[in-house]
Formats: sequence, structure tokens, C-alpha cells
Amino acid sequence: VAPRTRVLCSWGRPALPRPPREIVSRVTLVFAQRPQRHFRRGPPKLQMRAPESDAKDRGQDAAAPGAGAGGAGWEGAAQRTSWRGAATEPEQGTRDPLRKAEGTPKPSPQAARIPQDPAQQNERQQAVVEAFRHAWAGYHKFAWGHDELKPVSRSFAEWFGLGLTLIDSLDTMWILGLKKEFAEAREWVSEKLWFQKNVDVNLFESTIRILGGLLSAFHLSGDDLFLEKAEDFGNRLMPAFQTPSKIPYSDVNIGTGVAHPPRWTSDSTVAEVTSIQLEFRELSRLTGNKKFQEAVEQVARHVHSLSGKKDGLVPMFINTNSGLFTHLGVFTLGARADSYYEYLLKQWIQGGKTETQLRDDYLEAVEGIRRHLLGRSEPRKLTFVGELAHGHFSAKMDHLVCFLPGTLALGAHHGLPADHMELARALMDTCYQMNRQMETGLSPEIAHFNLYSQKAAKDVQVKPADRHNLLRPETVESLFYLYRFTGERKYQDWGWEILQSFNAYTRVPSGGYSSIGNVQDARNPQPRDKMESFFLGETLKYLYLLFSDDPDLLSLDAYVFNTEAHPLPIWAPA
Repeated sequence: VAPRTRVLCSWGRPALPRPPREIVSRVTLVFAQRPQRHFRRGPPKLQMRAPESDAKDRGQDAAAPGAGAGGAGWEGAAQRTSWRGAATEPEQGTRDPLRKAEGTPKPSPQAARIPQDPAQQNERQQAVVEAFRHAWAGYHKFAWGHDELKPVSRSFAEWFGLGLTLIDSLDTMWILGLKKEFAEAREWVSEKLWFQKNVDVNLFESTIRILGGLLSAFHLSGDDLFLEKAEDFGNRLMPAFQTPSKIPYSDVNIGTGVAHPPRWTSDSTVAEVTSIQLEFRELSRLTGNKKFQEAVEQVARHVHSLSGKKDGLVPMFINTNSGLFTHLGVFTLGARADSYYEYLLKQWIQGGKTETQLRDDYLEAVEGIRRHLLGRSEPRKLTFVGELAHGHFSAKMDHLVCFLPGTLALGAHHGLPADHMELARALMDTCYQMNRQMETGLSPEIAHFNLYSQKAAKDVQVKPADRHNLLRPETVESLFYLYRFTGERKYQDWGWEILQSFNAYTRVPSGGYSSIGNVQDARNPQPRDKMESFFLGETLKYLYLLFSDDPDLLSLDAYVFNTEAHPLPIWAPA
């Protein structure tokens, strides 16, 4: 085996080591042998009524000339505007040619025992597989090749026009052992996924879903096609970093190479610019092209050096011209800031725990959370994470914040203070109660916590505008981590309850699952006719892993999950 090269990045520390470039033979699947466990089945499915007439097959984009092809990982291969208002249009612009690699990078060696043998799946895992098949059937029939399924109207919606749900689901299908579905999706990627389009994409969302999804699919399957597509896409995202401050713009046109901030501001959100590092670093390591890693680490260095923090907590916005934080004095672990904290820890783990500045920033932030953002509710005295605005504490907690118990547990597992696990357990209880105290058993998008002792009061209170549920993964994500590290069955049971609630209140008979508008109305949860790609890419994946009793199935000593649940390998220091 050729020695790994040792490269010093611009931060003055070893960059992620580059793996040996060898021709990779087909991944040998080794299946674990474990006895089945039997569990009771879930509740009857919700009978949502969709239109009687089937939607017409909307077809697929024509195959682009020169689309990549490669060997499948398994044998037997079988218009909405973007959030900024940019529509998908015919091909325009020029293409940044791919760098020609010498041989093929090596995928993750731990992938050899994935997927699990379907014959060894326990009953709860089988229920997740059935839920995925049902969701996938709706996507395949009514939205194939499009970004999102609209399950109630039996149609589709576009965001980027890049088959978002399909790419987000690739590694989930591989992990669940869905060979036929994976092979068909792989064929679409080979023949239909073409990035030469005059379309704006959001840098953050496209990085975590598309780039992360392709990199993970490469590592699990060993199929070069996914790495080739990932490198092409990564090249097309690079113009976003061409700003006066090197803080990237929020949007980039992958066909023309023109990047820009939102029309209404020159700010980017802190979470968006600091939650793309895992993916770009891994792309550099695989391709040997340092530009991807250098771009995102320049951002990380800059954010590290900024003033305006409060004991490690960061504001929500950063200006792409000045490079300074804006909207100072407002601190949250919810939207616009959440994954900044997650990626501090996960980059440290990804790089072999050598980048101590990342660890130190994370530890400081955890202490800032303890000091400024923790609260206790009444009457159950639940520990929650609130928000701070100019010195005023608000007992508001986004469901997004439920990523934190899992992140804290992951850090404790990797040698950080043991009291992080204690806080993780307390917050996990709170996130479970955010689901359990709702009539549907599903969490609202935003909760407010009661701080005053009064009879018959619930800890979790919900405002009418916040009662929706988007099929988000954060609670089951943290349940997975807590069960993996503690072995306590209650975490599996809580996840089973949530899966039952998804089946009872969000499942559409014709195929798919729908976000709902009111988690407090079990009679009419108000389906919103949208299945987010992360339901397949994250929520069902984490549920499947939660129900596994095999700690080596995507071992957390071998993989780190990006914020879209795409597993990437942990590499030893150079």
C-alpha cells in the first residue's frame, strides 16, 4: 500500500490524509448473522384521500450527452422555482472540466459489511423498510427524477431540478438492502443527472444533500460514478467562494458559474457557511485537489477569529462583503445557527481528533449553552435550550435543536467530558416529550416551554403558527446516538412510537408521506402535500439504525454523519 501523503493546509496543521489510489474491486458484501427479534406491529395507516385520478407521468429530463457511466455496485441493475425564485432553464454557460485522476480513490473499507442481510432484519427494521418502500413507490410513480413528491395531489415539486429526493436516498437504499431500487436510481444518476443547467442552487442545501449524498453513495457502494458526479458538482459550487471576504454567497448558478447573495440582503447565515466543511474536505481527500478543502477551511478560520461571540455562541448572520457577524446579540441553536456547533465536533472527529482548535471551540460553545441558553420547564422540570436576544431569555426551542442530544453524546463517546452525556440524556427526554405531549405524537416545528407552576399546565406549549411537522429527523437522530452509546431500550421504544405516529398521521395511501399542518389535531392533522427529501435521506435511515442491535452497522468509530445523515469515513491522522 502506498504511503499517505502529508499535506499542510493553510491553517498550519496536517490536512486530511489522502488515501492510496488503487483500482477498487467490487465491494464484497459480508452479512452479519444475528437472531431476529420480534416486536408488535404498528397502528393502522392513515386514510388520507388523494384525488381519484392518477397524475400523468411527468417524464424525465432527456439524457445529456456524455453522461457518465460505470459499474453498478450491485448486480442486476434494473416546476417549482427555487427559494430565491430562479427557475430551471435550458442548458447555458460553460463547464469546468473534471480533473483527471490517476486511478480510482479507495472507498471506505468498513462498507464491506453493509447492507445488513435482509433476512437478519428484526421486525422493527422491517417496518422501516416497508415505510421506505411505500414512500419510494409514491416518488417513483408521481415524481420520478424530480426534487420532491407531492403525495396528496400525486405530483411533484422542483427546487433545483436535480432529482433531490433520489440522490438524498441513495445511501439509505444501500443500507436498507434495497438492491432493485438502488440499481434503478443509479441508472438515473448515470443517464439523467447532468449539472450543466442554468439554475441557482443554495450552496448549503445542495452541499449537504447532493454532494454529501453522492460521496456517501461512493463510499458505501464503491461505484466510481458517484465520485465523478460529486467532483463535477463540487467544481460548480466553487464560484460561491469568490467574495470580498471569502465568506461564500448563499447561491450559485451551476451552469453559468455566477454566484450571489439573496436579493434582499448581502448576508449569509452562519450555519450555512460553516456546515459544508465535512463534504468539501472529503472531496479534496478523495480527489487530491486541495482547492475544496482550502476554500471551506478559510471560512472556518475566519469565523473562528471573529468578535461578536458570547462564550462560544455565534450570531445567526454573517456579511459576505465585510466578513463580519451581523444582527449581533441574538443567539440560538435553532435555524440559521444549529449545524455550526454540530460541524465543529464532527470536523474534529473526521480529521482524526488532531485539529484541537475545532474541539476547543466546540467545548467553549457547550459551556456557553449551559451558561446562557438552558432552562427548566414546569411542571415536569424538563431541561430545554432556549434563545437569547439582547440579554432577554426566551423559552422557545425549535425542533431542529433536538440534534443536540445526539451531538453531545457523540462528543462524550469520543472522549469529551462525561457530563456532556448527562446533558444529552436530559435533553433527549425533552425532545421525546415534545412529541409525546402532542395529540398526534409528533413534535411541532417550534415549542415554547412553560416556566410557571400552575395546575393542568403542559410543559410544552405551541403557538398556532408553529403546529406543523415537516417529517424532520432530529429527534430520531438523537435517539439513535443515545441508544448506540447506552444500550437503553427506552430509546428504541420512543423511536418506535414516533414511527407509529408517522404511519398513523402522515402516510398517504397512494404512496408517500406528507408533512402536516397541525400536530395537535389527531382527527384532522391537515396534510400539507409535501414529502421533504430528508424524510428518506435522514428520518427513515436513523430509525432503521436505531432499531439495529449491531454497533458495527455504520460504526460511529468509523463514520461521521453529515447534517443530512450521509455517512463519511473517519480517517486516521497523517
